[in-house]
Amino acid sequence: MDPVLAFKAFILGLVEGLTEFLPISSTGHLILAGSLLGFNDAKGKVFELVIQTGAMFAVCWEYRGRFCSVIRGMATELPAQRFVLNLIAAFVPAAVLGLAFGSLIKGYLFHAVPVAIALIVGGFVILWAEGRSHAPRIDSVDAMTWRDALKVGFAQAVALIPGVSRSGATIIGGMLLGLSRRTATEFSFFLAVPTLVAAGAYDFYKNRALFTADDLGMFGIGIATAFVSAYLCIRWLVRYVASHDFRPFAWYRIGFGLFILISAYSGLINW
Repeated sequence: MDPVLAFKAFILGLVEGLTEFLPISSTGHLILAGSLLGFNDAKGKVFELVIQTGAMFAVCWEYRGRFCSVIRGMATELPAQRFVLNLIAAFVPAAVLGLAFGSLIKGYLFHAVPVAIALIVGGFVILWAEGRSHAPRIDSVDAMTWRDALKVGFAQAVALIPGVSRSGATIIGGMLLGLSRRTATEFSFFLAVPTLVAAGAYDFYKNRALFTADDLGMFGIGIATAFVSAYLCIRWLVRYVASHDFRPFAWYRIGFGLFILISAYSGLINW
């Protein structure tokens, strides 16, 4: 394998894993990283979606006991059936809107300036949400109804706009809808599994003609790197939300977004 291509795959896998579950937009960071690395053509964009499965595997591994329990109990146990129904309900809005508007969004919004604007606006939304008083009515994922899950699913659909952040939309949206911080965070992890698998598989299938068997090594490096970095990030984030809010991520989004706009319009960086 071309060592330069392997390096690009490693960097993008690292970016994906470290940003997928933080409210800072993995897609936005991948678009920017791909632009800087010169890997932002049609093939690169598909690669960025496919390596998200590495982050999905990290969730499955961290919560393997929970998923195995759900699989065993799907036929007979109400909590397991409710869990699956909630994931389906939350997945549907983004799936439907993504199929309807995905090509349009990629054509107009997968660029540095739209990402920067979404990062900044999302940062202010997080600051606003964290400034509100929270009185959670749902303290565990098992206490969610399908209606709660569907509402979180509509919040996730906003993240079809690159730079918004899938995890940020689901976590902040969930908190505004009455979920505790930990519950919203964990449900965001679980919802990542069908969402990331569907997005990556669908995009790869549509663009399969772009790839050959020689690209397997590139995908292997990206997915493996995303898995390891996402796993470490998940473990850290669960501990973080136990005693911290998301304001630091909001300020990061605002600062990074402003840097992108200033550097782009000044010609400092050709994003």
